[in-house]
Amino acid sequence: MTKCRKRTEVYSRVCGYFRPVANWNKGKQQEFEDRKTYEVRK
Repeated sequence: MTKCRKRTEVYSRVCGYFRPVANWNKGKQQEFEDRKTYEVRK
């Protein structure tokens, strides 16, 4: 698989709405990067 190296839009759900992370201020963007994701195993 090759990489196209194009910018992608990342969305996050905030208060019931999906918002593009690129529109957030630098502090909120860093907070988003610092979040940990968890996987639920069955």
